[in-house]
Amino acid sequence: MPETFMTRVIDVTTGSREAVYDLTRECAAFLRDVAHGRDGLLNVFAPHATMGVAVLETGAGSDEDLLAALGDLLPADDRWRHRHGSPGHGRDHVIPAIVPPHATLPVVGGELALGTWQSVCLVDTNGDNPQRHVRLSFMS
Repeated sequence: MPETFMTRVIDVTTGSREAVYDLTRECAAFLRDVAHGRDGLLNVFAPHATMGVAVLETGAGSDEDLLAALGDLLPADDRWRHRHGSPGHGRDHVIPAIVPPHATLPVVGGELALGTWQSVCLVDTNGDNPQRHVRLSFMS
């Protein structure tokens, strides 16, 4: 079967507070449209300077734990040289160095090959920009 590359940009509203936004359903819907039962790779890329993509368990507290850990590691205070936006916004620009703005995931039989409790998530600490774009790309 020939190699295929398909891509789509989706719009996501993450809100005006820091959040872990689960993208797993959107990824699965994209793969239903384009993978057609093939194996390959799904790349999830957030073209923003202030958020990342993570694979983690959600709904059992891990998402809140991640935000708390990032708050401890990168407090939203006045220590940051990057000072535009809301107070402490400079830390949002450091997030992608800790939680990268991309993830590449295996696709088997047209479906994400995630572990039992894994979800694909956006990690967004920047409440100044609640409207986001995410590029989903599938290569078989």
